[in-house]
Amino acid sequence: MSEFLESFKKLSLDNVKEENLSTVQFPELTSEQKALASQFETLSGRLDDKDTLKELNDSLRTKTFISGSVPGKADLIVFLAVYPIASKWSSKEDLAKYRHILRWADLVQNTLVTVSEPIKIDYDVEIPREIKEKKKPAASAKDAEKGSQPDDTKQDKLKKKQPSAQGQAPTGALTDEEIKRRQEAKEAKKAAKAKLNAEKAQQQQKAASTAAKPTPTMVDLRVGFIQKAERHPDADSLYVSTIDMGDEEGPRTVCSGLVNYIPIEDMQKRYVVVVANLKPVTMRGIKSCAMVLCASNSEKVEFVNPPKDSKAGDKIFFEGYDGTPEKQLNPKKKIWEAIQPKFTTTENFEVTYTEEGQEPKKLVNAKGELCKNSTIVGAKVN
Repeated sequence: MSEFLESFKKLSLDNVKEENLSTVQFPELTSEQKALASQFETLSGRLDDKDTLKELNDSLRTKTFISGSVPGKADLIVFLAVYPIASKWSSKEDLAKYRHILRWADLVQNTLVTVSEPIKIDYDVEIPREIKEKKKPAASAKDAEKGSQPDDTKQDKLKKKQPSAQGQAPTGALTDEEIKRRQEAKEAKKAAKAKLNAEKAQQQQKAASTAAKPTPTMVDLRVGFIQKAERHPDADSLYVSTIDMGDEEGPRTVCSGLVNYIPIEDMQKRYVVVVANLKPVTMRGIKSCAMVLCASNSEKVEFVNPPKDSKAGDKIFFEGYDGTPEKQLNPKKKIWEAIQPKFTTTENFEVTYTEEGQEPKKLVNAKGELCKNSTIVGAKVN
């Protein structure tokens, strides 16, 4: 490993974001190491969850790098996700809780990645010693045989230690109440273990769902009502619209590059279709929290219109893809980029989604009513 690190040319953080890491020649991993690397590459998209951070920290307790003793592309992918989070850790509590992540991150930023502002780690800070759970010694064959006795037999033995008729109790005798309390504690422990296993299974299912092939189901398409629109104060090509999408929090602010295509009077008091779960982006100082869906060709742009009598917040979806969308699309997963090129419009101006080898699926509401543009056939829809 030392020979690899000596010859490895560190990448900048920006290169990690943009470069195809498959071209970097890392040491060969075993099947087990590859599985571990793949697991944490997937989990890197959810490091805002404290349980995921704890899982990463616990895994790094006994490892130099993500997959073990050798570096790999998983270290770069996970570091990219950890960096903005770990840069904010400064309290003793954070240093103690995530000590293994910080040790690993410091190694990565000194061997694999160049960052303009390295994660600062004060090794002089006194933090509590880490308490490791001691493993119980393996039971002997005799103990195992005893442990296999039915609960009724154990209870009978305990009852034999109960006080005699003369009120004399042998040393270590247990009352009926104590026996009952121990049994309840045992049942509670079993229930807690079952709950933990169920939560792990749910996390695994969620991870599998995250890795699934992108489909239109993942995209939150809704009806929006533009309450007002005005020119962006610092961008000549942008409108800034206030759009009601049915959120409890109220309307959202949306920036749209439509100034050169749609008159501002046509942007007022009208219903549109919006993409509601893209990650918000700041456009010339104004945070845009959705996108208006439009049809376009090389000459013009026009709105995708929701069905008549629509209301703000009404769900819109492609036929056969009426499921629960992602809360927010992860830009790293490129979900929108994977499915949007398959959107277009028919000769009847119906908006469709077409998978290779399948019939086109039309954009509809819960009643099956169609969403259409106005004049463009074979349009690009985004």
